[in-house]
This record gives sequence, C-alpha cells and structure tokens, in this order.
Amino acid sequence: MTLNRQTGRIAFQGEPGAYSHQACREARPNMEAVPCATFEDAIEMVRKGNADLAMLPVENSTAGRVADIHHLLPESGLHIIEEAFVRVHINLLAVPGTRIEDVEAAMSHTVLLGQCRDFLRRHGLRPVTGADTAGSAKLVAERGDAKLAALASELAGEIYGLDLLARHIEDREHNTTRFLIMSREPNLTRRGTGPMMTTFVFRVRNIPAALYKAMGGFATNGINMTKLESYMVDGTFTATQFYADIEGHPDDHNVRLALDELGYFTSSMALLGVYPADPRRY
Repeated sequence: MTLNRQTGRIAFQGEPGAYSHQACREARPNMEAVPCATFEDAIEMVRKGNADLAMLPVENSTAGRVADIHHLLPESGLHIIEEAFVRVHINLLAVPGTRIEDVEAAMSHTVLLGQCRDFLRRHGLRPVTGADTAGSAKLVAERGDAKLAALASELAGEIYGLDLLARHIEDREHNTTRFLIMSREPNLTRRGTGPMMTTFVFRVRNIPAALYKAMGGFATNGINMTKLESYMVDGTFTATQFYADIEGHPDDHNVRLALDELGYFTSSMALLGVYPADPRRY
C-alpha cells in the first residue's frame, strides 16, 4: 500500500476548511480529515489511536516558524513519516451576493492578515483578527454581514457557502507552508527514488565551542543541513535544544559518520523522523 493511498483518519488543527485541512486533502485524499481545536489535541488523537496520522504545520515561507510546534514535536511520542508543501493561496470570501465595494473589513488569523497587507491597503479594508482562517470564514457566513469578509482558502469558501470576491491575493508569489505528517510508528525505510530527509533534536554538552564542533561532522562529510533552529527548554536561559533537518538517510555512510561525531559533543540526541523529500522543496 503506497502512502498516498492509505485510508483511515488524519487529524489536523483548525476548523474544516483550514489550510491544514487542504494539506490533508492533497497529501491523503482517501483519509478522513478530523478537525481538532489545538495541535496538542491532534497529537493526542494519534497517540490514543483515534486517528492514524496527524498533519502539523512547521513553517511558512513568509511568516517563518509556526509558534510552539518545535516544543511539541520532541515530546509528542510521534514520528515524522512524510513532509508536505502546500501553496497558500489567500482569497477574499463574503456572503453570497456581496460586491467587493460593499466590504469594509476582512477577518482572518493574524499571520494571514500580515501576508496580504498590500491588497488590504489598496482596497481600504480594515484587518480584523480572528481565531483562525477557516473559523473566520465560518463566522462571516454565520453573521451574514456584507461589510465583513474573510481571508481563507477556497476550500473554506466551499464548505461555508461563501462567494469568492478576489482570488490569490497574497503579497508573496510563492507563499508556501511546510507540513509534517506524524505517525505512532516510525518508518526508517527508503521510499521512492528521490532524496531522503532526516530530522532530529539535540542538546550540546557544556563545553567551549560545542555547537561549532557538533556541526563540524556535517561539513566534513558533505551533508547539507537545510534547517538548524534553537529554542529554550525547561523554562531556563541555560538549557537550549536544537532542531535540525539534513538531507540524507541515517544508513548513508556520510550521514552515519556525521551523526556519530555529533554524539561526542551532545548530551542528548533524538531522531524525530526519516522521510522522502517533497519534490516541491526544490
């Protein structure tokens, strides 16, 4: 059974019509997409066996890292089995019969509002912060007020019966969100013929230049590190954890050497997942 033909349930955070819902539709069209109130709820559904997979956003090409997600992944008990890149097209949605000149304000998640400032300014629309994108579309449909529109996906417009007043209004032409598909069981096998990605977290030992030395093995072994981020843990300024993505598989000779060298300079290291690189990454 290939991954994109898998059946079952996939959990996502947000209301139906959220971009995470769109990601589920694109990556797992045969699975039932289950909305959850929080990222923690989506993770817990998979942990308890009430869903087979979770779809979690980790970063956006315009807005950057998704808040809190890097803290949740290492403690989730889940494993990354795939990544999915979703083109985020923002649309102006309103109750049926509305003309764009009738609209005075647009509601959406604060991140999305920041991604279409030029359009809002050009049309004199007042930004209104909503809980999330699809939730804003749902609220606009419930209010039935032509003066208030929503900024959301076309999928949200279809679900809540809204008219599409303006399509693809995002400021950046290549606005994209990267999602990780999480499972209870790891899959360390090679899949497909394309490149593989490996994601892990680690903490360096308390010695001078520990991070520099830890990274040395990747440079000397010719491994491309596509992401390295740090964040505080345990509520202190002295405990820092690093999140890293590299190109390659742990069984590759050069990757194995680099990870072995990393072990000399770290106090802890945990593998979060091994998965095929999404073709849209390149």
